[in-house]
Amino acid sequence: MLLIIGAIIVIASVLGGYMLHGGNLLVLWQPTELLIILGAAVGAFIIANPLHTVKEVFSGVMRLLTGSPFNKSYYMDLLSLLYEIFDKSRKQGVMSIEEDIDNPEASEIFSRYPAVMKSKELLAFITDYLRIISAGNMATHELEGMMENEIDSRQRELEEPAHAVNKIADALPGLGIVAAVLGIVITMNFLTEGPERIGLSVAAALVGTFLGIWMGYGFVGPTSIALEHAAKYELKAYECVKSAIVATVSGQAPQMAIEFGRKALPTDKRPGFQELNDHVRGK
Repeated sequence: MLLIIGAIIVIASVLGGYMLHGGNLLVLWQPTELLIILGAAVGAFIIANPLHTVKEVFSGVMRLLTGSPFNKSYYMDLLSLLYEIFDKSRKQGVMSIEEDIDNPEASEIFSRYPAVMKSKELLAFITDYLRIISAGNMATHELEGMMENEIDSRQRELEEPAHAVNKIADALPGLGIVAAVLGIVITMNFLTEGPERIGLSVAAALVGTFLGIWMGYGFVGPTSIALEHAAKYELKAYECVKSAIVATVSGQAPQMAIEFGRKALPTDKRPGFQELNDHVRGK
C-alpha cells in the first residue's frame, strides 16, 4: 500500500507541477522514448543478473504490493512455534521432537503455524539446528557461531535483489540520455522543415532524459530501498530463531528462551511480553 501511495504522490507532484507551470501533458507522451529506456533497462537487468535473482526481484516487488508477511502476527506465530518445540523437548526429552523436525509437514506442532510453514528457507533453518541439537552435544558458542555464519550468508542472498534493482536505477538516467541523443539524431533530419517541427522533435528528445531521471530517482531507486527494508524484516526472523535456540541450549526455560528471541525483533513489529504470552496460551 505504501508503495502505491508513494508512487501516486510522485506522479501527482511532478505532473501536477508541470501542468500548473503551463506544460502540455501530450508532449510528455513519447512511447518510443519509453520503449528505448525501459527495453534497454530490462535487457541490461537480465544480462547483469542470474535467473534466480530476476525471479526474486519480481516476487519481492509483488510482496511489496501485497504486504510483507513478516509482521507482528508472523513473529508471534514464530515464537509460539519455538515455545511449543522447546516445551515438548524439555518435558519429553530431545528425542521426542525428532519426528516433528524430520517431517514438519506432518507435525501437529508445525501444522498449527501455516504462515511459518510457507517460509521454506526459515523452516529449514529451524529444523536443521533443532536436528543438530538433538544429534549431539555441540558447545553453545560453536552452535551460535555456525548460526551467525549462515545468517550472514542468508543476508547477502536477501539483499541481492535490492542491489540489482539499485544498479538499474543508477543506469536509468544514462539510458534516458541515450534516448535523448537518438532523438537529436532524428531531429537532424528536420533542419529544413522549420522551427516548429524542429522544436517538437527536440522536445520529444528531451523527454527521454526526463523519463530516465524520473524513473530512476522517483520509482526504481526507492523500490530498491523498499526491497532492502523487506529483506531486513525477514532477516530478523532468523536472528529471532538464533537467539531463542541459543538460549534454550544454554539451559533457559522455554518461556525465557522465546523472550530472548522476542528481544531480537524490531521494536515496531515486536509483540509485547503479555501479548505474546496470551498468544502462546491461546495456541
